[in-house]
Amino acid sequence: MSLSIEYILFDLDNTLYSSRWGLEQAVSRRANHYVAEYLDIPLEEATALRKERVIKGGYGTTLEWLNAEHGLMGAEIDRYFAYIHPENEADCLRKDPALRSFLLSFASRNISIGILTNSPLEHAQRILHKLGVADLFHSVYDIKKNGLKGKPRADVYQKVLKELGVTAPSCVLVDDVPRYVEGYLAIGGTGILFAEDKRYAEFPGPRIHKLEDLNGILEIPAP
Repeated sequence: MSLSIEYILFDLDNTLYSSRWGLEQAVSRRANHYVAEYLDIPLEEATALRKERVIKGGYGTTLEWLNAEHGLMGAEIDRYFAYIHPENEADCLRKDPALRSFLLSFASRNISIGILTNSPLEHAQRILHKLGVADLFHSVYDIKKNGLKGKPRADVYQKVLKELGVTAPSCVLVDDVPRYVEGYLAIGGTGILFAEDKRYAEFPGPRIHKLEDLNGILEIPAP
């Protein structure tokens, strides 16, 4: 595709680092335990209920679901974040010089980069510092900045685009979750699925298997 790209929004988890580290799976396990505790139900029931309601209810996150259907609010939101994102959650990650070099290349081509994540800012900062790339991003849009709403909501994407001052076609979203990319495509955005290990073969839109493939698929000139 040949596009005039002004901005690239990267997802954070399982996109800037490999899913093989297991961080996102650990977050999901902690979220299941939190739901079981908060709703006072068995873990197995909480796991199935969370999966069913977040997807079928059209929610971007577990937090959105609990807030809308079970009154999770106020100080309990902070406890929720602390529960599923403990301070030691990213201790396994290391600085990634190759990722840093790749991200740095966009500045020389007048393309700004940012983060759009359904996680809280504390988690995003923790991950970015561990990877050694925290200073490279023009902006970080976390779920708190987006009013506790997340991808794939159209209003979240539109709010971010408005604040950035760019159009949907000129702003690329790179994400590892198909429904988040589909939500962005639905508003006319340029969405790319990051499908590590060639997952999601049925996905109908553009996809890459490693971040470095982004240059080719977008036909971005070399720096």
